[in-house]
Amino acid sequence: MYETCVVLFLFRSVEHTDGQSVLTDSLWRRYSEFELLRSYLLVYYPHIVVPPLPEKWAEFVWHKLSADNMDPDFVERRRIGLENFLLRIASHPILCRDKIFYLFLTQVFFFYLADSRLKALNATFRVKNPDKRFTDLKHYSDELQSVISHLLRVRARVADRLYGVYKVHGNYGRVFSEWSAIEKEMGDGLQSAGHHMDVYASSIDDILEDEEHYADQLKEYLFYAEALRAVCRKHELMQYDLEMAAQDLASKKQQCEELVTGTVRTFSLKGMTTKLFGQETPEQREARIKVLEEQINEGEQQLKSKNLEGREFVKNAWADIERFKEQKNRDLKEALISYAVMQISMCKKGIQVWTNAKECFSKM
Repeated sequence: MYETCVVLFLFRSVEHTDGQSVLTDSLWRRYSEFELLRSYLLVYYPHIVVPPLPEKWAEFVWHKLSADNMDPDFVERRRIGLENFLLRIASHPILCRDKIFYLFLTQVFFFYLADSRLKALNATFRVKNPDKRFTDLKHYSDELQSVISHLLRVRARVADRLYGVYKVHGNYGRVFSEWSAIEKEMGDGLQSAGHHMDVYASSIDDILEDEEHYADQLKEYLFYAEALRAVCRKHELMQYDLEMAAQDLASKKQQCEELVTGTVRTFSLKGMTTKLFGQETPEQREARIKVLEEQINEGEQQLKSKNLEGREFVKNAWADIERFKEQKNRDLKEALISYAVMQISMCKKGIQVWTNAKECFSKM
């Protein structure tokens, strides 16, 4: 199934057979194409907290809401989520300049083949000297995901109970309407009160539909937690490569020192071979020393390069993480305030319904 995405403030030129060109502001994209785009961004911008995609299948839904990923309401919410994903990228100071992203927005055909670096991002490495900042960030992302998951589950349970409370008010409407049929003086008041109850009972469907948009805002940051962990995993991979390069360099330096001094500090296969088949000739030893010295020089350059690359990654990553934190605080604050306003409005409507019912009873 295709997702329709409107590309805002961007137009592409399409040549017709008559040689004329027209501008269009929309493209058809599959969900899998969005996944390819995000995979590309993860690989080529490992220091950036790449915006997450909306859920492919509905999660944390209350029981009256369809969990079918082909449900029209869910498809529309996912379309809005995909459009928001594009807007997040377009508003990012670095990602917005990417050529592949531009092609994704402007070309009918889009294809990207993820390479082995994407698999490396999903691997786990045990580093000897982890950076405490990234370790803390990883723990924070786990806790953020846990907190938002609990919040979404609570919201789903509240929605279930709220739906039941509202729909039960429909019974008031039915009873008042039946009662009005046997009363002469009280009939009109009871009938009007029953009408107010029916309206109140039916309003819950629109209310909970609006709440789903609030839930989608929370889900975005539920999935952002994984984006934070991806940055941490990339740093672990770089740190692991750095430690392996340092270990390999230290090993070669030790081998070179042993050859120069003629002493063996640790057990090695080469040492056993020497004992079994005799010492190397001076020429052979000199040749090996020369090879090791070249490898040591090359290893020192690689280690220096990896150190510089690691420092640059940390610098860029923390700049983007700070940007993300500001965005997260702003977005979640607005979402929670909007939800509180929604609940206050809902309570006011309930008070108004019973106030209207009271007036109806007073006129009997």
